[in-house]
Amino acid sequence: MNAAGIDVSSRKSTVAVLRPFGEVVRLPFDVAHNTEGLASLAEQLKALDGETRVVLEHTGRYYEPVAKALHEAGLYVSAVNPLLIKEYGANSLRRVKTDKADAVKIARYALDNWADLRDYTPMDTIRYDLKTLNRQFQLASKQRTASANNLIALLEQSFPGIRKCFDSPVRSDGTQKWVDFVHTFWHVECVRKQSLNAFSERYRKWCKRHGYIFKQGNAVEVYSLAKNAVVLVPKSEVTKVLVQEAANQLTSISRSVETYRAEMERLASTLPEYPVVMAMYGVGKSFGPQLMAEIGDVRRFERKQSLVAFAGIDPMPNQSGDKNVRSNKSSKRGSPYLRKTLFNIMGIYLKCSPQDEPVYQFLDHKRSEGKPFYVYMTAASNKFLRRYYAQVRDYLSTLDNLTPVDMDSTGLKTSD
Repeated sequence: MNAAGIDVSSRKSTVAVLRPFGEVVRLPFDVAHNTEGLASLAEQLKALDGETRVVLEHTGRYYEPVAKALHEAGLYVSAVNPLLIKEYGANSLRRVKTDKADAVKIARYALDNWADLRDYTPMDTIRYDLKTLNRQFQLASKQRTASANNLIALLEQSFPGIRKCFDSPVRSDGTQKWVDFVHTFWHVECVRKQSLNAFSERYRKWCKRHGYIFKQGNAVEVYSLAKNAVVLVPKSEVTKVLVQEAANQLTSISRSVETYRAEMERLASTLPEYPVVMAMYGVGKSFGPQLMAEIGDVRRFERKQSLVAFAGIDPMPNQSGDKNVRSNKSSKRGSPYLRKTLFNIMGIYLKCSPQDEPVYQFLDHKRSEGKPFYVYMTAASNKFLRRYYAQVRDYLSTLDNLTPVDMDSTGLKTSD
């Protein structure tokens, strides 16, 4: 019975091997993250007498090459939620934080939780790619928001209020009408130096050239805004460079966002649960692939409570003696990406108010009870995720030739 604890970092890992009763098999040593180093580690661990289990934290993406290499070498590998390792052995007053100490701590955790360790199964290529795309999509979306805010801030100095004159959505190639407009008309003087008729004609030709719909009312609105605007900066080469480069930056990142979105939709459509997920209210072509990316194969969760815990929207028990609080805060210990997607979907429910949808009925009931916004949104997300689990799992159970998966590898324990 050998427990190999691995503390993973970007370039190397630190390994410690223990047996029951504190017997040290191998003192902590470092292993480089390359083919030779991981192959050598696998051979050393396979040469040990007795059963060997390897445990590491699934933090970021650093652990995946190590876990995959050792798994393919025939070793029993378990990727554990880092919160469980952090809380394990937290009863000491002395805090020691080194790679060697962490490796020993993980090995001790493995021994004490031997029977509960779950074998790591590498994610299939499609799901792995989908999750990677979603993380890049989320990052690019944040960058797009920051770029848009930056452009709007610059325009408040040269063409204040122009953003509100346009409501066209982002096109599939990432372009937006208001962004393209201010790239050409980057200062109020670009508009108000000419007559309304002259600007309207120029605007009409601009719309035709860029593939946008021309509306005379929109031209009048923009012209009126420009004529009455009070600007902080003159029409200069510096102002032109600042606005146009900010517009170029926003368009570029928007193209990346829409490219990621389209590729996620394409990959998600090849997964077996796609028709069931897309049929759920509020999901759509954007949130559906995001859900599938973060949840993965729902069969890896033993029960719906495990999936809810994975999302971090499970209520934390709060009971001691005669005290038993019924309304508790959510744990927030799961995937923040999944929680964000769930809240976005709940936003669709709030906006559209589908009276026949059970999730909305539940949300509206909690809201009518006077619950705070975050409380009823979390409760509704919890209900939605339980329905997701039941519907997708039931559907997958009717299909043949699906690759078996090991149950919940998230490392998040839940109570029934």
